[in-house]
Amino acid sequence: MTDGVNGVALAVFIFFFVAVTVMGFMAARWRRAANEASLDEWGLGGRSFGTWVTWFLLGGDLYTAYTFVAVPAAIYAAGAAGFFAVPYTILVYPLIFTFLPRLWSVSHKHGYVTTSDFVRGRFGSKGLSLAVAVTGILATMPYIALQLVGIQAVLDVMGVGGGENTNWFVKDLPLLIAFAVLAAYTYSSGLRAPALIAFVKDGLIYLVIAVAIIYIPIKLGGFDDIFAAARDKFTEAGAGGLVPAEAGQWGYATLALGSALALFMYPHSITATLSSRSREVIRRNTTILPLYSLMLGLLALLGFMAIAAGVKVDNGQLAIPQLFENMFPDWFAGVAFAAIGIGALVPAAIMSIAAANLFTRNIYKDFLKPDATPEQETKVSKVVSLLVKVGALAFVLTMDKTVAINFQLLGGIWILQTMPALVGGLFTRWFHRWALLAGWAAGMIYGTAAAYGVASPTQKHFGGSSDEIPGLGEIGYIGLTAFVLNVLVTVVLTFVLNAVKAPAGIDETSPADYTADAGDPGVEAELPPATAGAPGGH
Repeated sequence: MTDGVNGVALAVFIFFFVAVTVMGFMAARWRRAANEASLDEWGLGGRSFGTWVTWFLLGGDLYTAYTFVAVPAAIYAAGAAGFFAVPYTILVYPLIFTFLPRLWSVSHKHGYVTTSDFVRGRFGSKGLSLAVAVTGILATMPYIALQLVGIQAVLDVMGVGGGENTNWFVKDLPLLIAFAVLAAYTYSSGLRAPALIAFVKDGLIYLVIAVAIIYIPIKLGGFDDIFAAARDKFTEAGAGGLVPAEAGQWGYATLALGSALALFMYPHSITATLSSRSREVIRRNTTILPLYSLMLGLLALLGFMAIAAGVKVDNGQLAIPQLFENMFPDWFAGVAFAAIGIGALVPAAIMSIAAANLFTRNIYKDFLKPDATPEQETKVSKVVSLLVKVGALAFVLTMDKTVAINFQLLGGIWILQTMPALVGGLFTRWFHRWALLAGWAAGMIYGTAAAYGVASPTQKHFGGSSDEIPGLGEIGYIGLTAFVLNVLVTVVLTFVLNAVKAPAGIDETSPADYTADAGDPGVEAELPPATAGAPGGH
């Protein structure tokens, strides 16, 4: 790690940071609507984005600083087991092709802004809707924190903020500045800001990966030498080489499957989806988003390159930024650092907006102020988006950075428990609302308790996301085990509650709503006044 500040890399980083900041504020004028004081406009970009804007927005949403920092870091530390992110992004797209268009259609028909809006309308249950909303907010917080960790990683490698003995305020000042800028343009421009910046972010990421996958292997003697160095490291460490040991294969497979099921349960994924202007935009995106999986596979190889390059770091999150620092010319290292930094800003903005929309629509409006106007909803959502970022910043500044990935995986355990209500509700009304709530509670309690009992060399609790699968004796992903328990409880209780004819709640949707597209007769009729007829929305 550099002993001083890398001035050239820092200058390039600042240039791109300033550029996207300007874009973030200018985005408020991009596709400006006649009525901006509504969550449809601030929180969903007017539901007006086409195929390519949605593609970049979803890519910026899903392939984040986590991609650049944590995935290669996992491979750097654990070998091929860290590749679990590659198969799960392959599995996820056939899954979302089956249900995302249905969610878009019913949400467009009824003006739903969040998944909890749909759950409340489908099952007639504010309690179940509240459970989904709270889970979404809880799961999003560590995800936002992980983005800020990505920014801090590149700042550390560039030598910004001083050493470990530096005054805490001086050390964290650059991160505080980045946070303040992010908060300001998100407050001002809403979802339009990350949608516009995503073009720059994805362009930089593709550029950096294309250069890294060619330039770094040339400097290291080729891929043969890279894989040999990685194999030797893990063999000497008793890990059995590059391939995960047999005992770890269940963990690998269940983590990949569970992560695939969870990815589009996150509020920010749904927010980006609902911002699309038509059902066909969603269907097209599920066919072209796998291009990002190709990028992810190449990016993951950087973990092995860091081993071959002799990168030594105490915090694995710094491995890839340090690799760029060591291997690239200073000016291109700055470009790579900017790609990571902007790769953190875009998803952090979308995530904070999504969490704020959940609070506003499903807590504030449902329980605190049912008669809130669209203008009041927008103001509350803007303020809450700031508070969400403050919470994530507090996490980064007070917690051990090395456990950021484990807390994000804990969020995955939680958000997966909303799948029966959301995806199940898109295809059937058979599940009883009380059974879904009980199943959610069972999955949340089991998943949290099991994760709490997992220790690691650096922490006593929440040290990982894998534990023994009851009845099988294999080590697997806790989230998937909790999900299975969730579904079992839901199915059993649904049989019981339907048998005793427990009140099922009122379903405000109809079968035709799930296949409706923009422009279909009657689609605008049921939208709230602030949504119906919004320019560019249909």
